[in-house]
Amino acid sequence: MEDPGPYQAVLRDAGPVVYLTRYDVYALARYEQVHEVLVDWQSFQSAAGVGLSNFRHEKPWRPPSLLLEADPPRHDAPRAVLADVVGPRTLRTLREKWFAAAEDLVDRVLAEREFDAVTELAEAFPLRVFPDAVGIPREGRENLLPYGDHLFNAFGPTDHPLVEKGRPHAPRLTAWVDAQCQRHMLSPDGFGARIWAAADHGDLTPEQAPLVVRSLLSAGVDTTVHGLGAVLHAFATHPDQWERLRAEPHLARVAFDEAVRWWSPVQTFFRTTTAAVEIAGVPVPADRKILMLLGAANHDPRRWRDPDVFDLSRDPSGHVGFGMGIHQCVGQHVARLEAEALLTALARRVGRWETAGPVRRHHNTTLRALESLPVRVHPA
Repeated sequence: MEDPGPYQAVLRDAGPVVYLTRYDVYALARYEQVHEVLVDWQSFQSAAGVGLSNFRHEKPWRPPSLLLEADPPRHDAPRAVLADVVGPRTLRTLREKWFAAAEDLVDRVLAEREFDAVTELAEAFPLRVFPDAVGIPREGRENLLPYGDHLFNAFGPTDHPLVEKGRPHAPRLTAWVDAQCQRHMLSPDGFGARIWAAADHGDLTPEQAPLVVRSLLSAGVDTTVHGLGAVLHAFATHPDQWERLRAEPHLARVAFDEAVRWWSPVQTFFRTTTAAVEIAGVPVPADRKILMLLGAANHDPRRWRDPDVFDLSRDPSGHVGFGMGIHQCVGQHVARLEAEALLTALARRVGRWETAGPVRRHHNTTLRALESLPVRVHPA
């Protein structure tokens, strides 16, 4: 968890498919095979869970996600509704508001020359603008990150110490999140209200609507926070790339995608074989868990030139940090807009920055995250 690179390199070099005896799992660390499994939902299903647990044989600790943990046809209607709710037209209406919010936050944070970029920027900005857009009340938003942290930890082994640590708090956090997804809790002009309106129109059932809202709160906060942490860490440790962004601010979205490739905030996801298949000529039985190491695929030298380098001259499109295929992250454009707003505001005001203390990782079985990123900034 501190440095997954060396282990991932061992797995890539071992072969296109690596059998992990401890968990009876077939692991894929090369880009070609990870991409292949991500796009073939017929052979490698998500409905049995995108974590290590197999929902065919184990009861999930919460109702499965209608997007992440469902396949067509059950997956289709929720996906279509959510894709419309967070589509280009919606983002155009949010753009001006979010850019203004980023300017306001950056002005306040830069009153100090040293601060923690994780808590003051990477966490503060998404927790301000995204729940507002969903339409949930301000009170209790501090529950979102610990809820998401346990959710992603639970994709790993159920007996892992990180899962055990979060389990006592899970009922309270889950109850709070579920409550926010109910119609009466949501503001009338947010994403959540539009999802409930889709249920009124018959595009979803009333039972599906709160689960689709929950998908926004489950996957739309932590991954963006850690993606922003990644890009801020990248620029604090690559001053030449920061200079390039300041000279070419239109590269803000490229920078975010390159950071998602380089850091891979979501490190792993699982699929389950629906029948006996072959992967790269290796026979894999039916009903077996397939571990896709997204972070390893995003550093595969067979796909990427100098993969360990954060480089704004690279075209990072095709990375699997947001998944691929029908289950590709439906909110990725929301995350990109948040990143563009924050980076644009910072590029106008920060001439140079560097780390100002130890960088601490936040451990999670699925996520690659930062606990703390102390930085020192020099004005433009």
